[in-house]
Amino acid sequence: MNLTNYDYLASDSSLDYIFESIGPRGNIKKVVRFDKIERGFYNLGFGDLNEKTGIVSDMTISNNEDTEKILATIAAITSHFTGIYPHSLIALKGTTAARTRLYQMKIAKYFNEIDLDFEIRGLYNEKWEHFKKNKNYDAFTVWRE
Repeated sequence: MNLTNYDYLASDSSLDYIFESIGPRGNIKKVVRFDKIERGFYNLGFGDLNEKTGIVSDMTISNNEDTEKILATIAAITSHFTGIYPHSLIALKGTTAARTRLYQMKIAKYFNEIDLDFEIRGLYNEKWEHFKKNKNYDAFTVWRE
């Protein structure tokens, strides 16, 4: 995608990534984590890092007015991750229905660009199908084609 993203740092394993959201609410550290569910299958988790406790919260709403840039950063990180782990299937779902809907809207908005490199499926009525715009999904899977 031709969107500006934040610079990020990857852990040695490329399972954890950190970057900083910059906006009117200040600089907020964000973490993207790929949790291995089973061989070749990962869950993408994302949230704010509490630097005092080291805990990553996926329930925090930052309202730092940089949603597009954050999502572009997550897309860039996913591209990096799948470059390191090319045969991986990545599952993602928002922590709330509203967040899942946000992800769906952004996937739909940039689908033509995403579809060049990735296969995306949506979970609808407990069945996985090829992603279609204007359909409400419960979760998504992504993998590099």
